[in-house]
Amino acid sequence: MQTHDQQILGIDIGGSHITAGMVNIQSYRPDESTMVRLRVDSHAPAAEIMATWSQAVREVWQKAGIASSRIGIAMPGPFDYQKGISLIAKEFHKYEALYKLPVGDMLAEAAGIPSTYILMRNDAEAFLEGEVLSGAAKGFNPAIGITTGTGIGSARSRNGVTSDAELSVTPYLDGMAEDYTSIRFFLGRYKELTGKIATDVRAIADAVGTDPAATQVFEEFEQHLGVFLRHFIQLDRPQVLVVGGNIANALPIFEAGLRREVGELFNGVELRKAALGEAAALIGGACCWHYAAQ
Repeated sequence: MQTHDQQILGIDIGGSHITAGMVNIQSYRPDESTMVRLRVDSHAPAAEIMATWSQAVREVWQKAGIASSRIGIAMPGPFDYQKGISLIAKEFHKYEALYKLPVGDMLAEAAGIPSTYILMRNDAEAFLEGEVLSGAAKGFNPAIGITTGTGIGSARSRNGVTSDAELSVTPYLDGMAEDYTSIRFFLGRYKELTGKIATDVRAIADAVGTDPAATQVFEEFEQHLGVFLRHFIQLDRPQVLVVGGNIANALPIFEAGLRREVGELFNGVELRKAALGEAAALIGGACCWHYAAQ
């Protein structure tokens, strides 16, 4: 790539937000002055979702003082990343209106750029790529990572190649792994135990130690995530596990219990909380273009 092509617009699509900003894919640093974060209703009609996404893109360009750029997007799955088509069905509880739509082409049209200016990759894969390049996993090989939030993402990095581990849909109990390791597990299980509606995972975390139901929910989460991670660690034998996403903020509460659940498999594996926040996915998303140019 030429020097002027080192600046790529990186985008992280979350279950309730879009974060975007210009990223230098040589230094692996986002330009904080161009960052934009907007709330997104992931249950809204496709046109409304696309309007918010394209608004974020235009606001970044405005802050950067440019008319357009190439874009690299970290997008949750399931998704056909090569064709830019969403495969997120109703059971994933987000972006169901985009199911089987050509999301990449739609965003390109809304932003006024050629569809060839947009590349997409799995969000957990992008997250781990960012952490490997300049965050908590830098210097470790192999590395694995999980993102915990509206779903659970999983990715692996070995010898400079980062890929989606695709473990969120692993069959587990009466559903799949994601059903027992995401925000909806916390909120749903807490309501089952108490009849009360918790506003978010933080509210449940704050009540651990004083509210028996909150403590129980975290203990059950540790068990479920422990099963997930035992399988993942056995598959990859990593040097490091990086935990990111919203639930990672409660890592001090569940780390000890998680270590007990995973047991001796954790021997020789460094457990680290993600260091870069949302910047990891922006860096990893933008770096789609780094590899496209090779």
